[in-house]
Amino acid sequence: MGYWRVVARHILCAVCDYLCRLQACVFLEIFSSDTGNPMTEFNVSITRATRRRKLKDGTTAEYPQYYCEYREPLTKKRRRRAFDRKKDAEAFRNALLVKVAENNYVDERKAPTVSKAIDHWLADKESKVKASTLKGYKVVANGAIRGPLLIGTAQERADYTESGVAPKSARFIKLLGEIKLPELTTAMIRVWHKTVVEQCGNYTANRAKSHLKSILALAEEDFSVRAPSMPTGLARSRHKPKKAILTPEDIARLVAAAKNDVEHGIYYAFPFLAGTRPSEQLGLLWSEVDFDKGVIRICRIQERDGSLTEMTKTEAGTREIPMTATLREMLLEWRIRCPRKGKELHRVFPGPGRLQEWPKPRLGGGGPLLYQNFRKRYWAPVFNALRLSYVTPHSARHSFISTLQAQGIEVGLVAQIAGHANPTVTLGHYTQAVRGGAAAMAALDHAYSHSAAGSTYAGP
Repeated sequence: MGYWRVVARHILCAVCDYLCRLQACVFLEIFSSDTGNPMTEFNVSITRATRRRKLKDGTTAEYPQYYCEYREPLTKKRRRRAFDRKKDAEAFRNALLVKVAENNYVDERKAPTVSKAIDHWLADKESKVKASTLKGYKVVANGAIRGPLLIGTAQERADYTESGVAPKSARFIKLLGEIKLPELTTAMIRVWHKTVVEQCGNYTANRAKSHLKSILALAEEDFSVRAPSMPTGLARSRHKPKKAILTPEDIARLVAAAKNDVEHGIYYAFPFLAGTRPSEQLGLLWSEVDFDKGVIRICRIQERDGSLTEMTKTEAGTREIPMTATLREMLLEWRIRCPRKGKELHRVFPGPGRLQEWPKPRLGGGGPLLYQNFRKRYWAPVFNALRLSYVTPHSARHSFISTLQAQGIEVGLVAQIAGHANPTVTLGHYTQAVRGGAAAMAALDHAYSHSAAGSTYAGP
């Protein structure tokens, strides 16, 4: 009776194994017919062997061993994976079949690590962003993603990231650098994010998460490794208040004052009329102002030390901005009085030099105007003179974008003019209400009244 029970068990195992193989083959055929991938040639066989091991007492112990055998989908070389339990071998086989069917197979022995993906991402960014931006990327990627993360104060971590020399008795936390991309899971990312929040705060953790998402997306494209989903419901940083901006009425007063201020007006009116960043304004050259086509080309920025960098903050920042009639008129007038570099026009917003009696040329001038001097000598005085609430030069960009949105310009076009690669940045970080709620209700009432005028109701 015991003998037949053993035979029946072996027969049942063989039938189950055959059904699993049949199910996998049917899945591959269905998937291949849907996607057009020729995956029906790939199969994985499971074989059983007995391992014998001689013990200290002289006896021999026998252990069952299961092997998954297959040919590499990419190189066609034979592979063999050993498992102690049959169900582990079957789980590996089924997962492997799904990966191959979905065209998502990666040889785990050659799979890149997160650290390699970071290096690849930084190399890709090197030619697309300015040096100071790339430096910030490296600090976050190396310190908060690659690791190890120094346990200590923010200053100690900054010093370690800069010099690579750890303080005495330093302790470290391993991060994601050594993990292979196919092994990275959403749960691991959640634990990593919590660790960075505890050590560095929400801002650094969320910034690192944003970089990690970009790193994994590029790795998925270039290394054919599917990125895990980013975890949801993570701790968020405190709400950052929107920048204070001027109303359209205040901006109209400021521009009117600028037209009468021939020496300084163009400096403080320009960002409200063009929506540029301060670094883009101060780095603008006359060669990029095309009066024939009526556009201003933004293709460089001025660094804090006054030097010019032949790229913008981001790749999308290189763009053309149409000139309004007001801006064109002011620039034409300013071109006559603008300080020269030698005898040639160079910078649109240069350092002023020393003014002489008109029409004698200025002495000196024509060189870089540093940002702090721009704010002190050109920007701040006009707000005191007009008794306007003070706003920063960058807030003029917010006013520019918000006003365009309020005038009904589609967000895609506004993002293009502002130099945003993604319109969600335009909507989420720059667009603000420039009109009161009464204007919205008046527009709603107007829409309803015009709709009702064209319809009649005969009653029940």
